[in-house]
Amino acid sequence: MVAQMHSGTKGGAAVLEKSTEPIRKSSPLYKVLLHNDSVNSMEYVVETLRKVVPQLSEQDALAVMLEAHNTGIGLVIICDIEPAEFYSETLKAKGLTSTIEQDS
Repeated sequence: MVAQMHSGTKGGAAVLEKSTEPIRKSSPLYKVLLHNDSVNSMEYVVETLRKVVPQLSEQDALAVMLEAHNTGIGLVIICDIEPAEFYSETLKAKGLTSTIEQDS
């Protein structure tokens, strides 16, 4: 913090101005995970991922779907808690299995 003294015009009193550096307290990030299922088609999963998480390109959505298909779980996105909960709940509402967990 940098403090500077300026003589102000307010009755001859000194005015203390503080120049503060913003303190960036980073909130924890969360992983949105897609779990493999045997119910939905691969095309439906890719289409749904793209609708729910607009940042995902066709290629990204395809990679997430294949990761879930091949390993059981695919990483959709890492973001703050509020959007993570929104994405996960919306995926669930569309018939996909999704969870979130704190990123380590």
